[in-house]
Amino acid sequence: MEALVCRKLGDPTVPAEGSDDSALTLSRAHPIPQLNSPTSVRVRVKATSLNFANYLQIQGKYQEKPPLPFIPGSDYSGTVDAVGEAVSNFKIGDPVCSFAALGSFAQFIVADQSELFLVPKGCDLVAVGAFPVAYSTSHVALVHRAQLHAGQVLMVLGAAGGVGVSAVQIGKVRGAIVIAVARGSEKVRFLKSLGVDHVVDISKEDMSQSVKGFLKARKLRGVDVLYDPVGGKLTKESLKLLSWGAQILIIGFASGEVPIVPANIALVKNWTVHGLYWGSHRIHQPRVLEDSVKELLSWLADGLLTVKISHTYSLHQANLAFGALKNREAIGKVLIVFDESTSKL
Repeated sequence: MEALVCRKLGDPTVPAEGSDDSALTLSRAHPIPQLNSPTSVRVRVKATSLNFANYLQIQGKYQEKPPLPFIPGSDYSGTVDAVGEAVSNFKIGDPVCSFAALGSFAQFIVADQSELFLVPKGCDLVAVGAFPVAYSTSHVALVHRAQLHAGQVLMVLGAAGGVGVSAVQIGKVRGAIVIAVARGSEKVRFLKSLGVDHVVDISKEDMSQSVKGFLKARKLRGVDVLYDPVGGKLTKESLKLLSWGAQILIIGFASGEVPIVPANIALVKNWTVHGLYWGSHRIHQPRVLEDSVKELLSWLADGLLTVKISHTYSLHQANLAFGALKNREAIGKVLIVFDESTSKL
């Protein structure tokens, strides 16, 4: 089978073929993973998404550092290819999706049946490949941690990125008043199409002034929930907009700068700061992730959510995919898609 293998840490935007500097190698004869337990299921991967965590992990900058070599990749969709003798929940040919610590940048992946989710009828199998990590990250953050409810003001930084778009949509499903912060007119147009209540284009306007004007016009006291996958200067500016009792969701640091939340101000204003490392829920609260993905899939099937696919690439174009992620060209998710009619086993 074809698989993308990280044999040394480095820049994933360097082409996997024809360069000694690449961290990634495209293996065209990688062993197909075998069923490893009576309840294991082998999935033929249809689509797998790129997350910022994958980008950091290949560089050795992520909190989880797997031993070399490894196949990167986390969330994926596909069809059941083989089942263990004790598998009762799935049959060959079923459309499924899931997430893994590693291994989805390959044509096949093996998972226990307890880790798989049946994709509802009518859902686009390719789009679902971009679903589990980004949308579940936002769902766990907003629904389980912040307990976002109707009428609250939610501000989403990096709102046109993979997790940002999911946060915006989930915020609208929960009935929140959503403020989206992004950069560039194309991203602003897209966010407006999602029905957000206010969009700030930080390439053209001052965020604080724009948000304060909106809050004043709507007679709102401030931002109740801050969803922050960016960090850096934007976080510092956002703190000035928070209401008494606000909740801060720390999702990541796409800016490359870890922000400081002043403890004295958090004390006086009764803020709650939530660190949200989604991956650790697989160890400490797996039931939360299971419930999260199930509810999200039901929302997707009901048309309440729409997965925005920005770019799609084949496996041998992975460096271009990571480049789109690195350069923040994406509006929504970046995917690697396998063409089953032409792929080599």
